Amino acid sequence: MISKLLVANRGEIAARVMRTAHALGIATVAVYSDPDADAPFVRLADEAVRLPGAAPSETYLRADLVIAAARATGADAVHPGYGFLSENAGFARDCAAAGLTFVGPTPEAIASMGSKLEAKALMDKAGVPVLPGATVQADSDLGALAADIGFPVLVKAAFGGGGRGMRVVHDASALADAVEGARREAASAFGDGTVFLERFVVDPRHVEVQILGDTHGEVVSLFERECSIQRRYQKIVEESPSPAVDADLRAELGAAAVAAGKAIGYTGAGTVEFVMDRQGTFFFLEVNTRLQVEHPVTELVTGLDLVALQLRVAEGEPLPREVLDAGITGHAIEVRLYAEDVPAGFLPSTGTLHRFRIPALPGVRVDSGVEDGSVVGPHYDPMLAKVIAHGRTRAEAARTLARALQRSEIHGVTTNRDLLVGLLREEEFLAGRTDTGYLTRHPDLTTPVSGNSRSSDYCHSRALAAALAGQASNRALAVVQQGLPSGWRNVGGLPQKVVYTLGDSTVEVAYAFRRGGLTASVNGEPLDVRVISAAPDAVDLEIGGVRRRYTVSRVPGWSYVDGPDGSAALAEVPRLADPDAVAHAGSLLAPMPGGVVRVLAAPGDTVAAGQPLVVLEAMKMEHTVVAPVDGVVAEIQVGPGDQVDTGQVLAVVEDEVEDEVEEAAH
Repeated sequence: MISKLLVANRGEIAARVMRTAHALGIATVAVYSDPDADAPFVRLADEAVRLPGAAPSETYLRADLVIAAARATGADAVHPGYGFLSENAGFARDCAAAGLTFVGPTPEAIASMGSKLEAKALMDKAGVPVLPGATVQADSDLGALAADIGFPVLVKAAFGGGGRGMRVVHDASALADAVEGARREAASAFGDGTVFLERFVVDPRHVEVQILGDTHGEVVSLFERECSIQRRYQKIVEESPSPAVDADLRAELGAAAVAAGKAIGYTGAGTVEFVMDRQGTFFFLEVNTRLQVEHPVTELVTGLDLVALQLRVAEGEPLPREVLDAGITGHAIEVRLYAEDVPAGFLPSTGTLHRFRIPALPGVRVDSGVEDGSVVGPHYDPMLAKVIAHGRTRAEAARTLARALQRSEIHGVTTNRDLLVGLLREEEFLAGRTDTGYLTRHPDLTTPVSGNSRSSDYCHSRALAAALAGQASNRALAVVQQGLPSGWRNVGGLPQKVVYTLGDSTVEVAYAFRRGGLTASVNGEPLDVRVISAAPDAVDLEIGGVRRRYTVSRVPGWSYVDGPDGSAALAEVPRLADPDAVAHAGSLLAPMPGGVVRVLAAPGDTVAAGQPLVVLEAMKMEHTVVAPVDGVVAEIQVGPGDQVDTGQVLAVVEDEVEDEVEEAAH
């Protein structure tokens, strides 16, 4: 029996494992990096051990430190969660050597799937259909390998997952750069830069099967999950069951997944992943020898706790009758709520979460690793939470989930919430016509929603609510005559004005309290408005005969307004601008916080528009900053290994055309 469990992970999955362990009477131990010292999962654990440092390679990927923490606390078992060391056969062996129960498959099973290319050969032998592929060696002829496989090819990390270390290549000219970039990314995320090439199926469905095995030789399928909607080859929406799978196909997929599990003697919870074409033909991708991020949708449709089952299997129990007889009830959909700027190309976003609240609607589950006040930094994956809805039907689950997201209050960090709400209500999604090309076909979901593109009512109501909440806050802080509105004169005066930015637009609010009530305009357009109430944190307005109540949260420089029809973050424009805040013309600014991986130019170099100049890495993903125009590099202000903040100047490129015009003028 397990008495004390060390969770070798962080964030939402660490907290999720601990909750189940506590329900089973098992004490828990957390390990944490310096940036995670105040994280919720650390407080949830009974004991915690610091892993000094911030980078994964210094902390959560240090098997020796994790095992030392287990010894120091008297833990007798380790749960690896997902990512980090969860699919590291060496770590599983080290746990066994230290007398620790590893909550997962055997080291041999992990090792057999650790190399995805070797795994495919094993699956082919077991009768599971596979795609052609080849490992990239130091002396490989990349062109010859790709020609044998056929373009397009996918460059893929051999040891890892989650979309990291992946590149799609359509012709030989881009192959070498793709392999080099994938190697660096894989080495950073998984500690191993080995990559391989695989035939790329254009816009398939991504369907996976949850399997569960015990130490008595039993392996069962717990049905499929559809995970086709992805960005950067990483899933953002998962559901069970798949809208494309009928009973016969479900049986075929389940049989193939069980055959894969039995071929490697699988124990515990694992996932067999497939790609499936429009004809329903499926091909093996990989076996994830761990718990998946999307396991909650399987739990909700089967009524099973997969973490509890992992722990019981690790204790030697056979699979119980409820697993052997499991069925599907209703439909579940999960979305991954990321701290990222979708219109900017899904760039990671960092900052302080001033407020994080998701309404507790019936059928909605939230697995989160953050709370009010959490700091989202650049070191780890940008996922804030998984929000899951279970409904009687797929449409019901989608509707409930969309409402929960729309009514959430998420302040301080840019997220993909608008994208998720939009796709959950999109016609093609609701019809079940999803595949890995879904977001490409729907660019409207990933384009910026600016103040100009929103309805005027949307902008007007939120801007006015922010202004009135600010006014109420100022009056609440007044030391005398709090009953008088700010800006009051005993003779008529000019209205008060506040200017905000909303997205890429500017919104000017003018308002004045008169004897007859409030008069207000937004961007010069008068409003038919009646104020029911206005407090520093809530404003009740009737505009154009429609009454809505808005909650307002204010932090220095920002007002976050949440209402029944969505949310907005309004940045207050200072009345007097700081001249030092203006960057030199031609400056390349960091689009996100992170580390400088490479600098590809030097001062004096002539560069072309679009030419890569600096490569940044944040949250395990690389981003290339390119020259905005043809010109000459005037300055390089960073070097490899430097840490930069969003908006920091990386380099300055002088436009050749502008220089020529200036010289002619002289």
